[in-house]
Amino acid sequence: MNQPARPPIPMIIPESAPFSPEQRVWLNGFFAGLVSLDDGVTALSPAESAALMGGAKGPLDDGDDGEAPWHDQTLPMAERMQRAEGRPLRRRMMAAMAQQDCGQCGYNCNDYSDAIFAKKEERLNLCVPGGKETARMLKKLYEELDTAPLAVVNGHAAAEKVGERPAGAAGRSRDNPAVATFRSRTRLNKQGSEKETWHVEFDLGGSGIDYAVGDSFGFFPANDARLVAAICEELGAAPDSPIGSRTLSDVLAHDVSLSPAPDSLFQLYSYLAGGKLRQKARALAAGEDPDGDAATLDVLAAMEKFAGVRPGAEAFIEALEPLQPRLYSISSSPKINPTLISLTVDAVRYQIDGRDRLGVASTFLADRLAPEEKIKVYVQKAEHFGLPADPSVPIIMIGPGTGVAPFRAFLYERMAVKAPGRNWLFFGHQRSACDFFYEDELMGMKAAGVLTRLSLAWSRDGDEKIYVQDRMRENGRELWAWLADGAHVYVCGDAKRMAKDVERALIEIVAACGARSTDEAIAFVADLKKRGRYQTDVY
Repeated sequence: MNQPARPPIPMIIPESAPFSPEQRVWLNGFFAGLVSLDDGVTALSPAESAALMGGAKGPLDDGDDGEAPWHDQTLPMAERMQRAEGRPLRRRMMAAMAQQDCGQCGYNCNDYSDAIFAKKEERLNLCVPGGKETARMLKKLYEELDTAPLAVVNGHAAAEKVGERPAGAAGRSRDNPAVATFRSRTRLNKQGSEKETWHVEFDLGGSGIDYAVGDSFGFFPANDARLVAAICEELGAAPDSPIGSRTLSDVLAHDVSLSPAPDSLFQLYSYLAGGKLRQKARALAAGEDPDGDAATLDVLAAMEKFAGVRPGAEAFIEALEPLQPRLYSISSSPKINPTLISLTVDAVRYQIDGRDRLGVASTFLADRLAPEEKIKVYVQKAEHFGLPADPSVPIIMIGPGTGVAPFRAFLYERMAVKAPGRNWLFFGHQRSACDFFYEDELMGMKAAGVLTRLSLAWSRDGDEKIYVQDRMRENGRELWAWLADGAHVYVCGDAKRMAKDVERALIEIVAACGARSTDEAIAFVADLKKRGRYQTDVY
């Protein structure tokens, strides 16, 4: 018997909503049936829904609305988890990530959480910026996995054990790196600077790697030899002690992270120590801070805290976390030289209790790599950070300090292809005399007309501290004119303060110069983000 024709489904979900056409059809039918907006309309059946969705479950199958109000790098863990409260487990796992979408784990935050939930990824400690805090929360959430409702993630049942991700071509992921040759390092700061920043170059010749501006460069660093020697001494083991087919010092240098001290190391100490030391080790393993110094404990400091408790070398190594690769924004364009790739790197050095602490990756590039040395590398493709497809579109780039890196690449790219679009760079640092990175290049581009506008902000040149967001406000009317002309906005650098201050300044400019209320200005900037006209690379 023929079924009566189904009346047209009213368009409840607007076309601008972030759903595919198939998802909008399903949602329109669902809500029409739910609220009975039309007596002749019923919700689509499960079979019809499945047909419209291509037979696969969509993002709403586990009761989630697809929104991620916790996806903000500036929010503390407690607030992120509060915003995710009541959401499906895979979404709470996403909230536990550092929210940087940096790619160091080999995923973005959403895909990493989905992979853990679907049991495609067993490693819970890959989120470098989230560190121990993220690993602890993921471990806690992972305990719920066996009781979580069955859902479909990327086409796989969550309870289904699927194979490892395909590694792909060499140099395309952390799981299958290629080999590149270190070429050179050049100090960017002049005498008098309080910073230490380097322009670092690698030769990609023979690696098979290609890249685009906006991408990031990943590499596997090695730990400082002096730190490795100090750990061997504290452990009471010879550097050439065998660990499998290798030596202890080699494993410490290349395989394990020496900062921060992981919970598993304190767990090991809790098995070996006695009395108050055991209680202290258990507290640290549980994320507590009995002595008020937990945040400063690297592996050597942890060993010194439990001096006299000496595990065997193999057990000690097994208690440490793997040494993760690091990612940096690329500051060169393949249009200029396809076999050269450059980075802009701040060397991280500081002291705690009279001992020098070193950023493992930044000082590896600044100190420990020798010219012509080869290391394992890969390119992390940018998902949402790249030049407009139309070269005539104007761009506004905001990148203080090392945040200028991708914008140097953007400018060289636009120069190489003779892009007609206007380019405006906001750059800032401490002192103009010694912290003006790439000054000759940028001034040359400005003289040649490639760099239409260059707005500079120096925070230590006078009594008043001037930042890039201050220069934005000073140029608010022209900034608004560029936005009205379709300009794309790019922000690179510190996520905690700078990126938020820049976004706040942009909202104020839109409100003041675009004759909008604050709420309307916020919505305007949010729309820029949704349309890909406001992109960030922050960390």
